[in-house]
Amino acid sequence: MAAFATNAQVSGYSLRQLSVISYQLSVSTLRFFCGLITVYCLLITDNCPAQSQKAKNLYEQSVKLFSERRVNEAIPFMEQAIKEAPDYADAHLKLGQLFEFSRRYEPALNAFQNVLKLQPESPASGGAYQSISTILLRMGRYADALPYLEKYQTRFAPQSAQSKRIARQIETAKFGQDALQHPQTVDPRPVSPVLQTTPSQYFPVLTADEQTLVFTALKPEGDEDLMIATFNGESWSPPVSLSPNINTNGNEGTASLSADGRMLVFTACQGRRGFGSCDLYVSRKTGNDWSAPDNLGPQVNTRFYESQPALSADGRRLYFVSDRPGGKGRRDIWRSDLDADNTWQEPVNLGSPVNTGQNEASPFIHPNGQTLFFASDGHLGLGGYDLFVSDLNASVRVGVDSGSVWSLPTNLGYPINTSEDQASLFVSASGKRAYYSFEEQKDGVSQQSRLYAFDLPESLRERVKPVSLLKGIIADAKTKKPLPATVELIDLKTNQTVSHVQADAQTGQYAIVLPSAGEFALYVTTPGYLFKSLSFDFTQPVKTGQATGAAMTLSVPLEPAVTGTTARETLNNLFFELGRYDLANKSRTELDRLTGFLKANPALSIEVSGHTDDTGEAAANLTLSQKRAQTVASYLIQTGIAPTRIRATGFGETRPLVPNTSDDNRRQNRRIEWKVL
Repeated sequence: MAAFATNAQVSGYSLRQLSVISYQLSVSTLRFFCGLITVYCLLITDNCPAQSQKAKNLYEQSVKLFSERRVNEAIPFMEQAIKEAPDYADAHLKLGQLFEFSRRYEPALNAFQNVLKLQPESPASGGAYQSISTILLRMGRYADALPYLEKYQTRFAPQSAQSKRIARQIETAKFGQDALQHPQTVDPRPVSPVLQTTPSQYFPVLTADEQTLVFTALKPEGDEDLMIATFNGESWSPPVSLSPNINTNGNEGTASLSADGRMLVFTACQGRRGFGSCDLYVSRKTGNDWSAPDNLGPQVNTRFYESQPALSADGRRLYFVSDRPGGKGRRDIWRSDLDADNTWQEPVNLGSPVNTGQNEASPFIHPNGQTLFFASDGHLGLGGYDLFVSDLNASVRVGVDSGSVWSLPTNLGYPINTSEDQASLFVSASGKRAYYSFEEQKDGVSQQSRLYAFDLPESLRERVKPVSLLKGIIADAKTKKPLPATVELIDLKTNQTVSHVQADAQTGQYAIVLPSAGEFALYVTTPGYLFKSLSFDFTQPVKTGQATGAAMTLSVPLEPAVTGTTARETLNNLFFELGRYDLANKSRTELDRLTGFLKANPALSIEVSGHTDDTGEAAANLTLSQKRAQTVASYLIQTGIAPTRIRATGFGETRPLVPNTSDDNRRQNRRIEWKVL
């Protein structure tokens, strides 16, 4: 995994270096390239020591060719100058710089080491020490780099900027040396050769069920498009263009998907009218069609740079990278939330300890909503951009920001990180697999990029709390017509909305992520229908039989809210102590939902009926069921519902849903139902 992820934003000489979209650090890369030429030219045009005229002429010819960026032609002239004058230290130095510039690292090292042999203590040898240590770090030869760095550091005052910079490199060398001695267990494999229809593929994102894959593809003509492929259980389909509404003759890339695959945010830097150098756009899928993209607007996009989006599972929280004012470093990770009116709010900088004074890139928020993966060249790593993970505390997961909310980022270790730039990572909802792009290189030059996957090592899997996926179709119970219903997941402990998604208006399909811990109420609602109440208790998964990290299918038929219907719905999130009729506090979520329904449908009246299992005496069960139904009715009346609209009835053990032959069956029979009168 020498080059863990292809990324023109962070790789100094990527094959997509001049592409404006996918990893949009290419502009800074180009500036670095030009700056490097300037520095080398200044070094090369230093006064040469006294040498034979022929050697000097060859030296000057090489310098001239390099100033014209004809590096490959410049090298033979410099080599010939050294043959004419083997002790020509400046020529050895410039030859090393020419090889380094063209990423031919072994001959560059040899040339710089010749400088140290000829002039080990001269001021001119400082450049050789710097280049040797930099190259060795870039090659991942940390132990070899350390003595050169330590020697080089002695040339500067302890508190000087240069000494501090070298100290940071020494930290990197020591960190990398230790990481190589304690590698992670990973076995990366290509996702599928079927996907390799263009010169390069990168930045993969998947739906929560891992059945749909979207990635950025580099075409032979240099255009970048978003491609899509689907998994049939055994293999991936050949990728096709995501949509003619999204892909253009310009570049589209760095996409992010909601868990259900129906909301897409991507980056465009040319060909669209925007606010700045790069903007974020959103498209939504209905049926099989993607909408024309909309700019996310002036709250998210500015005249500065916005790119590299990462959506939360329900698409209501967005992380992205920007160099706008107000950040900690050059490029920071920011966050914006979608409010009840579907308007993106003023972005908030993630701050410390995630953002540094340098660059952060390519955030990915796991579907659990609390595990953030990102790339950074500001945190200590193995060199360049490394991948890190940080965790969000519980208060922010329910929408309450307070104090420092992110844990200290952890480096993902070797060989996930290497001396090359690692730019992005996608981790499955189950927390078991990770996807990335691997950039093949030849002689230090990027050749092509392919999509790879590996099983997440146990040390990281313990860090990523898995989530379950609930998906299915919502339809009219009688006509079977698909319904564009709203699906909401509520934390019963806090009464806060955890996730909020819409079913597809054409197909009725929905998908929602269920966190791995806690008790949750799930509500399916649409105007004109009784709401469906479901309960998920992950505090006792063995008892409830609900395994985390799994995909569950549940189609939801909704009953029309009309008078005279015989349809009944169970209030699955009402909780009573055994043998008692006073409600637990966590029942408030359900009762408030029923209150809301009655207020939205003022012409309707309902019956609330109580039921028990067959444990105990029938007469006592009848009384208990009546009191429980009346407790619910009393709560509704206290919220302003007219008593005449509610009828409370107890049926005891007379109407079981299933035979009372097991604890689970008895639990199902102990219930409160409601129906429209």
